[in-house]
Amino acid sequence: MTVDRRILAGISALTAIAVLIGGAFVGLAWEAFSDWSGALSAFNAYILRIVRFTLWQAVLSTVLSVVPAMLVARALARHPAFPGRGLVLRLFALPLALPAIVAALGVLALLGRAGLFADIMTAAAGSRWQGIYGLSGILVAHVFFNLPLATRLFLQALETIPADQWRLAAQLGIGARTGFRLIEWPVLRAALPGIAGLVFMLCVTSFTIVLTLGGGPRATTLEVAIYQALRFDFDPARAVTLTALQIVLTAAVVAVLIRLGANMTGDANLPVAPRRPVVAGKFEQVANGALILAALLFVAGPLAATVIAGLRADLARLAADPAVHAATMTSLLLALIAALLSVALSLALTMARRAEELRRSSSASPSLLERMLDTGAGFVLVVPPIVVGAGWFILLRQTGNVFAVAPIMVITVNAVMAMPFAIRAIRPVYDAASARHERLCASLGISGVNRFRLVDWPSIRRPMLMALAFAMALSLGDLGVIALFGSDSVQTLPYLLLARMGSYRTEDAAGLALFLGVLCLLLMMLVDNARRSR
Repeated sequence: MTVDRRILAGISALTAIAVLIGGAFVGLAWEAFSDWSGALSAFNAYILRIVRFTLWQAVLSTVLSVVPAMLVARALARHPAFPGRGLVLRLFALPLALPAIVAALGVLALLGRAGLFADIMTAAAGSRWQGIYGLSGILVAHVFFNLPLATRLFLQALETIPADQWRLAAQLGIGARTGFRLIEWPVLRAALPGIAGLVFMLCVTSFTIVLTLGGGPRATTLEVAIYQALRFDFDPARAVTLTALQIVLTAAVVAVLIRLGANMTGDANLPVAPRRPVVAGKFEQVANGALILAALLFVAGPLAATVIAGLRADLARLAADPAVHAATMTSLLLALIAALLSVALSLALTMARRAEELRRSSSASPSLLERMLDTGAGFVLVVPPIVVGAGWFILLRQTGNVFAVAPIMVITVNAVMAMPFAIRAIRPVYDAASARHERLCASLGISGVNRFRLVDWPSIRRPMLMALAFAMALSLGDLGVIALFGSDSVQTLPYLLLARMGSYRTEDAAGLALFLGVLCLLLMMLVDNARRSR
């Protein structure tokens, strides 16, 4: 009996993921066993303080993001004809496309020591404004990212309420408070655990924002401490201890999210707003309008500050800078290769899972291989990029020059980390096409390359291009792996931006942030156009 080549491709993809994550664990285990006393002694009060701060900032960020998001989502749901509603939702999608370092610089450009609001904050405080660093800066940046995401997800849940319930409520003259209690709150309550868990997960694994805005040892999370232990202190024993704690914490959060049925990829595509017979009083209309406007200004502020600060930089000099040219070419090349690899691995898993599903009878339970093909890409959510990078950093330092393999590490880690998003774009279309064409292909004996070229490719071409652009945008803005493996010889745009910030060349950093943000937004616009035309 011949083995379906699609299954072989899927097994190869699983093996590649296992090698990447397994190699990181081998490096961590190597260091732990070779210096187990050092790893145990590294577990001290300082590490416990880091763990507490990691959890505390994640809890505060989640509360500050999710509670206002429910109110804003409800205001948008109750006013589907709100002027500029589509523009608000488009603006709320922009933070999802921005690299974290660009958003962090936007917050600094607005509320930093030399930010646009520095004079106002100085006048309000009565003393020189020192900038929004530490816990306050982290919270503002996290809410900037997660408030729009949570709002869109809550709004998506509210859009599932049947129109008949709204018509019945209007006929019975049910007011806003009673309508919220009987109609809206049950839906929001059901969606709340999953959305809050997703935001909490994003804040626990936040690296770039804490690295940029943390402001010292008092505001350091586990991921930033891992980076500091390897790049600055070169204390592998402490890095192993921190990494083990990070893995345990992330695994626990992911387990809870799966239990709650949370959307792990954070996809927030919204349907067309239905026309509802919602009767809103004058006070409610004013209150909801003010709420939407406040959220709009909060999200638009850092975006506008990023543009203003970037335009103030000497863009002509930056455009002629050889270091910027090299970093741009390196970023685009590594991002393109990582995106191609991510899409190839995602397609292999998708095709293999479908082939395994077709092999079993409808009454049989999925095999172990099918379950692994179904959830294999999800394992990367348990192990953040900085943890994978830390494991390989420790392993490769035993064999030679760690920084020589920087391009390979950036490509492979970014490719695997983008797989859950790529699979979400490819799998539904591929499964639908397979359901239509599988029997015909079997009867005509079409398989292999001919099957892919003639049957599969026309159906999945556009979703694959969407996945490619999305994976490329994620890789372009990533700082986690390159922060560990980057050097003067291998620099991406985020790494160069961080280096310019570290050398207090803030205008250059602002110009690079604008350039990087525009690149990523262009890629996400391609994704959006492809989704709409599909």
